[in-house]
Order: sequence, then structure tokens, then C-alpha cells
Amino acid sequence: QVQLVESGGGLVQAGGSLRLSCAASGRTFSMKTMGWFRQAPGKGREFVAAILWSAGSTYYADSVKGRFTISRDNAKNTVYLQMNSLKSEDTAVYYCGSTYSGTYYHPDYWGQGTQVTVSS
Repeated sequence: QVQLVESGGGLVQAGGSLRLSCAASGRTFSMKTMGWFRQAPGKGREFVAAILWSAGSTYYADSVKGRFTISRDNAKNTVYLQMNSLKSEDTAVYYCGSTYSGTYYHPDYWGQGTQVTVSS
């Protein structure tokens, strides 16, 4: 079993920055990817960014390219999402997900989510 715990959400003004963290525990030795997804009110959950756990390759949604950066600390089993130049449309609950099989688009495990609110 795997547990994912997100932190770092909050309220920020448009143009500001936040850094989210997600710490994994449990069966982490065979993890393939960790990623971030978000769900705005009244919308479905969408992909934001992902990182291959061993190689470090990164993937981003077009809407966040150039503004968000995903990174990892293998020793701490933690993934980060640095969010800069935040916009009101970035307001959502952000979820961390990890995969052990399949693609980064379909995590096997999810965190509980952390709220990010961007005020305009």
C-alpha cells in the first residue's frame, strides 16, 4: 500500500507563487512516476505535470508550461510542484498521484488533495 500526503496549498494573489509538496510512504521502491492533477469546481480532474521517478524526465500540460516546475527528491520520496505566475484559472484542488504500472496519466494511488486559490 502507498500513502501520499500533499501540503503547501493556500491563498495567493494572481502573479504570485506557491510550492506544493507530496510525500510518499509505503511501497515506494517500485514507483514509476509521480504527478500532479487538479480539479476546479464543476470540472473534471485534469493532468498538470508528472516526473519519471528514476530518470527524472518531466511532462507538463500546455496550460502550465513555462510557469510550473515539477521536481523530486528521491531520498525523501517527495515530489514538488513550484507554481509561478499564478492565474485565477489555476484555482483548484491539487492532487498528487503515483503510478506503478501504466502511464503517468492514470495514477494507481492518490493523495487527499490540497486547495490552491488564486485571487485576481
